[in-house]
Amino acid sequence: MPPRRPLSLAARAAIATGFALAAFLGIVGLTLSQAQYRAARSSLQDRLQNFVIAYLAGTEVTRYGKVLLPDSPPDPNFMRPGSGLYAMALGERGYHWESSSAIGRDFHFLKPLQPGESQFVGPVDTRMGRLYYYAYGVAFDSSDNRSVKLTFMVAQTEDQFEGENAVYRRTLVMWLAILGVMLIVLQMLLLRWSLTPLRKVANDMSRVERGDSEHLDSQYPLELTGLTHRINAFIDNEREQRTRYRHTLADLAHSLKTPLAVIRSQLETTGEEAERRSAVLDQVRRMDELVAYQLSRAATSGRQTFASAVPIAGHAEDLVQSLEKVYAAKNVLCEFDIDEGAVFYGEQGDLLELLGNLLENAFKWANHHVLLVVKSEPQPGRLRPNLVLSVEDDGPGIEEDKIDKVLQRGVRGDERVQGHGIGLSIVQDIVRAYRGELGVDRSPEFGGARFCVKLTHA
Repeated sequence: MPPRRPLSLAARAAIATGFALAAFLGIVGLTLSQAQYRAARSSLQDRLQNFVIAYLAGTEVTRYGKVLLPDSPPDPNFMRPGSGLYAMALGERGYHWESSSAIGRDFHFLKPLQPGESQFVGPVDTRMGRLYYYAYGVAFDSSDNRSVKLTFMVAQTEDQFEGENAVYRRTLVMWLAILGVMLIVLQMLLLRWSLTPLRKVANDMSRVERGDSEHLDSQYPLELTGLTHRINAFIDNEREQRTRYRHTLADLAHSLKTPLAVIRSQLETTGEEAERRSAVLDQVRRMDELVAYQLSRAATSGRQTFASAVPIAGHAEDLVQSLEKVYAAKNVLCEFDIDEGAVFYGEQGDLLELLGNLLENAFKWANHHVLLVVKSEPQPGRLRPNLVLSVEDDGPGIEEDKIDKVLQRGVRGDERVQGHGIGLSIVQDIVRAYRGELGVDRSPEFGGARFCVKLTHA
């Protein structure tokens, strides 16, 4: 079973935003609902308290201590049985009064309160259903200086209170749902606009694949600039590698024509066997050198955007130890001046080819001294420092007018010195593949030749 394809960036963002938006709107709805409930409960308390005050204001006590309540209630619902709004008054010696709406209702839970004491309770479970009530204790003075204690209570059923809250909650949910849909639509539009640069990169990549464009050449946001630059560098490196392979094969085919023609000519002609054998062996040796050189060119990786860092010091020491054994008779002393932590960003094989050919060339021509210098040069705004590598010797050096000739493939500075004449040409190919610079001049310290390579990293 093939692995499940990961969700797209748009789908991930939409899902994450949807969950976050749902949680946010849920919290907002819950907070507003609770706030409205507290406000409604406080408003209900004020309303019931005002009814009690209205009854208190219309209540009179006669000189004989008889309590006279107002004939007209503060709200007509107090006169309608079953209206859900009730009023009661309790007094001493079993005094009991209730509004017309409360007739036949059971208010056994109501207890007398001391004068000045108030109480707002609810909802409480009663036989009439759940109620909210406000009670207040008061003392009236009669004309004969007697104190008449009363407790007034006004109650309202929960149905009326919850009905108002339910309307508010339905309205709140409706508007939050509308707001949520609007925010989701807006988020989708913003997401589509935000991902436009990525779609542009994908479209430009398709154009490059079709051959309609050489690079990702559009203008991209700052966050994508590094990515597109590295993709372009990768494209360039891949094209250079392909071109190098084609040129290598063409050069190899062209270079082998002459040796093969000479071998065929020698085999077709008559002559001394030793002389013919020498000529054929010479051409075979030449073909071997050509194949080795062209394979080395083809294997050069060149500059890579995602190359790993190869430490230089350790490899340089191994190469020098090997060369000191080969040229032990010359008693050459090789000195190092390598920055701590200096690294080469590329293939290890390319580094060994570069260092090996330069050091071997120096050991060949040196009298007694060789100097290897490696410096890292940090560049502002770049992740990788530049690398400067130079090899100096105390040999005869190279005349300025002969530098270009020495760097040509198959040319040796002195035919009496053993070699194939392709080492420096390989160095040139590697430096060119890494878009670096190769300079040849005279060593200011030893007076011999100095080969300086500068590699600029992205």
